[in-house]
Amino acid sequence: MHESEANRAVGQSATRPGQADALDWLMTGLAVWLVGGAYVDGWAHTHGRADTTFFTPWHAVLYSGFLAMASTLAVQVIRGVARRQPWQHALPHGYNLALLGAVVFWLGGVGDLFWHTWFGIEQDVEALLSPTHLMLAGGAWLMAGGPFRAAWHRGALPPQTLWQGLPCWLSLLCMLSVCTFILQVAHPISAPWGGGSRQSLPVLRHIAGVVSALWDTGLSLGFLLLAMRRWVLPPGSITLVLGLNAAAMGVLLPGAYPLGLVVLRVLAACLADVAYRTLHPTMQRPRAWRLFAVLLPLLLNTAHFAAMALGGGLWWSVHLWAGTIGLTGVVGLLLSVLVLPPALPAAPDASI
Repeated sequence: MHESEANRAVGQSATRPGQADALDWLMTGLAVWLVGGAYVDGWAHTHGRADTTFFTPWHAVLYSGFLAMASTLAVQVIRGVARRQPWQHALPHGYNLALLGAVVFWLGGVGDLFWHTWFGIEQDVEALLSPTHLMLAGGAWLMAGGPFRAAWHRGALPPQTLWQGLPCWLSLLCMLSVCTFILQVAHPISAPWGGGSRQSLPVLRHIAGVVSALWDTGLSLGFLLLAMRRWVLPPGSITLVLGLNAAAMGVLLPGAYPLGLVVLRVLAACLADVAYRTLHPTMQRPRAWRLFAVLLPLLLNTAHFAAMALGGGLWWSVHLWAGTIGLTGVVGLLLSVLVLPPALPAAPDASI
């Protein structure tokens, strides 16, 4: 099926088919500010720049992004109420959850101030899993997803140029990046367990590396398959989402080692874009859909282990890294079945 036919099959066009409005563009820029602030704060922690106080320049970037997003949503609600709309209908479709996210984030921020005062500053993995930080992540995820959900509810498809649908794809990138940030201990770039010289406790590092690859596959492919279920992806969207996310994750690991991991992951994402344009995986082409879902993690993880072998060294055996790559393909296949299950057989004729 050609892309134009797939577009018509997915949904009907709104008054401006797939066109992002001013609020989408504004909220997308603020989402990049907010999520970027989280990565700046993460960089400070992983590079020894964070101190023992709540009031830091890194927190200032994060919380100013939140204030800008929350203020924008509040202004939109006030304008809607002034036009005699019920407050719950004052925001465009997709943004009510962003408003809820602002409330969750605010509660998490206030709670974080007291949490640090009572229990001290979190260290290492603690900083990712403390309850108040999980609230912040949840609120940020809901806010950053506003433009994506708005595009989803608009009843139309982003045009087949990356620029015109950019708010949707950057919003998807921000949602993915919130998840990878909070789960960075299980990400292949920020935690490359198989790289460098042979490590102590190899069995535990084997387990951590395998789990990291499988988890990253489920997370990255899950977001992309969701978008593929709704739209035909424009050229470059896979490279944009996975490539920029890889670059952001590379910032969190000290030293120059992540550069090769990021570069080859971006290259793998480019190849995935080419594969997508070649296979045309749509809901009406389930075999192509499943093939792409298998191929994407194989590309990403082959590039990952190749980068480690070319960079700091790969101390895993061929049995381990080759098997891990294969398992990620299995995860991709299972995810494709979950998102696009096989058609149910026709019910038997009760009269027979």
